[in-house]
Amino acid sequence: MSFNNYGELCTQVYDLTKKIGQSLNGDIEYYSEKLRHCNGRILEAMVGSGRVIIPLLESGLIVDGVDYSPHMLASCRKRCEERGLRPELYESNLQELSLPHKYKAIIVPAGSFLLIEKREESMLALHRLYDHLESGGRLILDLFLPDNNFNSSDLGRWGGSATHHLPNGDIITMESKCVEADLFFNQYRVNYLKYEKWRNGALVQTELQRFALRWYGVEEFIYILEDIGFSNVTVCADFKDGKKPTGNHQRFIYQAVKP
Repeated sequence: MSFNNYGELCTQVYDLTKKIGQSLNGDIEYYSEKLRHCNGRILEAMVGSGRVIIPLLESGLIVDGVDYSPHMLASCRKRCEERGLRPELYESNLQELSLPHKYKAIIVPAGSFLLIEKREESMLALHRLYDHLESGGRLILDLFLPDNNFNSSDLGRWGGSATHHLPNGDIITMESKCVEADLFFNQYRVNYLKYEKWRNGALVQTELQRFALRWYGVEEFIYILEDIGFSNVTVCADFKDGKKPTGNHQRFIYQAVKP
C-alpha cells in the first residue's frame, strides 16, 4: 500500500477532532488578538480543514490559506462555503510557495511547521514565507517539543489505537507505530498511521500515512529565524506574551518581523 499524506480518511478524522473554532490551549484567542488590528492581507500556512482560518474570517479579517493536501483544502473550502465565506485557498507545499500576494502577516498554528520532515526543506519553507511577507510584515507560529518518553522496544509495533464515529454511522479506526526515531541528535521521529473505515462491520477503505515530526530547540529556532533575515524575534510560552519558556511541555510562540 502506498502512503497517502493527509488523505480522505485522515481529513474526516480531522473534521471530527479539530472542530471549527476549537481552541488548542488558547491558540485561536492568541492569534485573533495579534491579528485584530491587521489592515492587510493575512496568510494561514498549512491551513488544514479550517479550524483557525474560519473564525479569523468571521471576525472580518482578510485571510488566505495554503495547504498541500487537496482533501484538507476541499474540506476547508466546503466549511467556508457553508458559512458564506470565500477565502482564496491554494494548494502547495511551503518549499515551493509562489502566491500572487504579499502579506502583512503569516501564521502557522498548531505546531504544523514541525510536520516538514527534512531540515533543508524547513529552511526553504521559511525562506519562502519570508519572501511572501511585506516589509514590516510579521511571521507568527507556534512549536512544541514531543513527548520524550519513547521506549525503543515499541519501535515497529502497532499501538495507540483510536476509534472515531462518523455522523453517517461509519467508523474509522486509527493505529500508529513508530518506525524511526532520533530524539536527541537529529531531533525527528517518523510514525506510520493506519486508518481503516468500517461500515456495518465490513472494512471498506484503508489509508496509510507517513507522519514525520522534526523539532527544534527553543533558542535554536530563534537563531534560525534571524539567519533567514527576520528581526525582532521573540518567543513566549503557552500563548502568554512575556511568559518565558521553562519546560518541555509548553507551547512556544515565535514572532518575527521582515525588516
